[in-house]
Amino acid sequence: MDLQALTDFALVATHGGFGRAARMSGRSKATLSRRVTELEQSLGVRLIERGGQSLRLTDEGRALHERTRGALADIAEAGEVVTLGASAPRGRLRVSAPLVLAHVALARVGARFALSFPEVQLEIVAEDRKADPVEDGFDLVIRVNPSRDERLVGRRILDDQRMVVAHPDFVMPTPCAEGADAPEVKAVLQIRPDPDLVWRYRTPHGGKEAAARPLPALRLSSLLMVREAVLTGVGAALLPGLLVADDLRAGRLALWGVDTGPAVEIWALRNSRGLVGAKVRAFLDALEETFPDRVFAGAATKPV
Repeated sequence: MDLQALTDFALVATHGGFGRAARMSGRSKATLSRRVTELEQSLGVRLIERGGQSLRLTDEGRALHERTRGALADIAEAGEVVTLGASAPRGRLRVSAPLVLAHVALARVGARFALSFPEVQLEIVAEDRKADPVEDGFDLVIRVNPSRDERLVGRRILDDQRMVVAHPDFVMPTPCAEGADAPEVKAVLQIRPDPDLVWRYRTPHGGKEAAARPLPALRLSSLLMVREAVLTGVGAALLPGLLVADDLRAGRLALWGVDTGPAVEIWALRNSRGLVGAKVRAFLDALEETFPDRVFAGAATKPV
């Protein structure tokens, strides 16, 4: 069986079509189509149903893809390790990351990484969807509070904490324990169902427990938009410490308290079947160097 033809078939099957596979790999559609046809002829079976609006694998094609994609990933990664060595990261590196982390930190991380490793073609995709390393062609996916997945392994790179913040001129309610007396406060919220939402937090001085009932003054679809609205003074918000730390240090926002819930875990994950190549290892190290303390509670808070 021709290994290159099998690799091209896996590329097309993984990305769901010749066009997308061509865009992701930089190879032409005609070349990919020809190589898949040659593989079908050598095996004597049809692997892909052609002619529809979307690609569909035959039963034989699906079985071949399931049995070989892990092995192909291992072969490619092993070849990279042997050929390049751990000291020479190079090649394409694709990373999927949540919007907030990507906009706040990863542009700078990526720029420093690109300067340090000019032979690596780094791509960072900012998205909040649950990207799949294998199916979507990513070397790393960064996830917030990921659920257990035996196909993925990686490092916990950051523990973040959510914070109740507001413009300094916005009147902070008198701290009150949770209950019927918890005050209502004008708030900026994300667009999602939360009919009985109550903020429970510890104040920054003395760690006194408090609660407030957010009264929506504005609902927005992203946390980046929520932060911008809070900076104008329209209301308070519960936001990641990573997102508001610079605003707290500069005095643009005031800290009411730190959420009493568990810390938010941020992980960098990869396909468990693949070896850790030089470029992946180098990027993971760059992430850990960016967050050496790992716990991100912001400059104006104390551990709780």
